[in-house]
Amino acid sequence: MDATQLLKGVLDLAVLAVLDGEDGYGYDVVRRLRAAGLEEVGDASVYGTLRRLYAAGHLTSYVVPSAEGPHRKYYGLNVSGRAQLEIATKTWHGFADTMAALLTTDPEVAA
Repeated sequence: MDATQLLKGVLDLAVLAVLDGEDGYGYDVVRRLRAAGLEEVGDASVYGTLRRLYAAGHLTSYVVPSAEGPHRKYYGLNVSGRAQLEIATKTWHGFADTMAALLTTDPEVAA
C-alpha cells in the first residue's frame, strides 16, 4: 500500500496536531511531521495545507523577523482550529478502530 495516499487523507489532521503543541512556520511544521514519522510528507503539500487551513479560518498567522534570512510566517491554532482538531481526531479514532477490527477479524468467523 502506498503510504503517500494515506498521508493525503490525514495531512490536515497531522498539521493541526503539530500546531496544537506549538506554533510553527512552514518548514518547521514539515520538520516536525517528518520527525514524528511522516518522512514522505512533501514541503509543497504542507505549505498548501497551511494556506488552506488558514483560508478556512482554522489558523492564525503572524510574521517573525529572522536574523538568518527572510521573515518567517508562523501559524497557530485558533478556536476554530482547536474545534476542527477535536472533530478530526474523533473521526480518525473511529476510522482507525473500524480498520483495526476489519484487519483483526478471523476470516473463518466472518464467513
